[in-house]
Amino acid sequence: MKTLSHWIGGKPVEGTSGNFGPVYNPATGAQEKQVPFASVDEVDTAVAAAKEAFRTWGTSSLAKRTAVLFKYRELVDAHREEIARLITAEHGKVHSDALGEVARGLEIVELACGISEKLKGELSTQVSTRVDVSSIRQSLGVVAGITPFNFPAMVPMWMFPLAIACGNTFVLKPSEKVPSAAFKLAELAAEAGLPDGVLNVVNGDKTAVDRILEHPDIAAVSFVGSTPIAKYIHTTGTANGKRVQALGGAKNHMLVLPDADLDLAADSAINAAYGSAGERCMAISVVVAVGDTADPLIEKVKERAAALRIGPGDDPASEMGPLITKVHRDKVASYVTGAAAQGATVALDGTGFTVEGHEDGHWIGVSLLDHVTPEMDCYRDEIFGPVLSVVRVETYDEAIALMNNSPWGNGTAIFTRDGGAARRFQLEVEAGMVGVNVPIPVPVGYHSFGGWKDSLFGDHHIYGNDGVHFYTRGKVVTTRWPDPSDGGINLGFPSNS
Repeated sequence: MKTLSHWIGGKPVEGTSGNFGPVYNPATGAQEKQVPFASVDEVDTAVAAAKEAFRTWGTSSLAKRTAVLFKYRELVDAHREEIARLITAEHGKVHSDALGEVARGLEIVELACGISEKLKGELSTQVSTRVDVSSIRQSLGVVAGITPFNFPAMVPMWMFPLAIACGNTFVLKPSEKVPSAAFKLAELAAEAGLPDGVLNVVNGDKTAVDRILEHPDIAAVSFVGSTPIAKYIHTTGTANGKRVQALGGAKNHMLVLPDADLDLAADSAINAAYGSAGERCMAISVVVAVGDTADPLIEKVKERAAALRIGPGDDPASEMGPLITKVHRDKVASYVTGAAAQGATVALDGTGFTVEGHEDGHWIGVSLLDHVTPEMDCYRDEIFGPVLSVVRVETYDEAIALMNNSPWGNGTAIFTRDGGAARRFQLEVEAGMVGVNVPIPVPVGYHSFGGWKDSLFGDHHIYGNDGVHFYTRGKVVTTRWPDPSDGGINLGFPSNS
């Protein structure tokens, strides 16, 4: 069995804690690797390496930083197939989905390549006699990221490229379930010329997380994961004086109005609910069907679902892979059986699905629940699996009230041909990201990603302009250069004359 390593100070470092976590192939259910869990001392070593590297990286020129990032972008692009294979082997998602993940991560690398534009300051001249005022942004120091299992490459690339472009050094704690992609990204950064210690990767569990949140030399922490953990990260990190952005869970709604193109809506519902086996914080998990749209829409979804090909992620024919662990598979299945017990209609039941020859894999088929109501567990909880619920309402107003009553506000979508209704929706819905006939409205790299309510804790969204502001702090400089003709002493209060 392969034993993985940390990446500290520009090189692989074997774990010394004696504690390891299993890394499974979800398609077979077999443990193929083990990953070391960092001790407090190992986290401290990584932070010390980052702190030392910051002494020179933090004062390096923008030209030097962007030269490394341009080379890094080139290397990640050249190795995207390899990175995608690592993702598929540990997460289970199909290869095409893994490739798409790498591509979306590269968007932020490209944004970081243009950091010179993002860090331009402001200048006001002659605010008073021979007095100028400028505003600049400077790096924070050592920053950290804690990332989830569902996007092992993309979410780390949402964080560290922008952070290091801004002049910070970085400690990354990837999910212990999917560690290899992050390690490969660190290797490629070193190959691109990133100085030792600027990017470090420590694997681990709660011990590593808590040390990151408590460490006095870490200035800021980025997190993506479930809402309960996001709350914990934000509360603990801020209590220790850190800047924190913690992105939590979601229950994303897709509103379908009676005038919508139902074929487009059905295609979109399939893609957004069942893509990546539903293990996405931007997955559509609830369709809100207005008026008479539910019955025809459900039939169209069922027709499409019947043709989905579920299988190992490395099989080119597969469109959906397994779930990350057996425990998670069983939990997802329990929501389907629980919904039936609570009065929902199970239009599609994927709980008994398996793949011939891979019976021990973490398989589940797609499920579709009809006549779901807000008090049911399948509606109230983030399932994080291929389960789509349909809630029936009579009017737009009823739909918007239902959606805005949700404690989450990550992403949402409306399907309609009515521009007026779409405009009203984007202004009235309480969510951070809105799609109009777009089911998964993940912003491009130069806009920021983040939700509202219990989907985000902290003041900054991730990447885009918010990301630049999160990884920097502002400074205002007021300057006066006396004219050679000036002289004398004046103890009076300065005036604007």
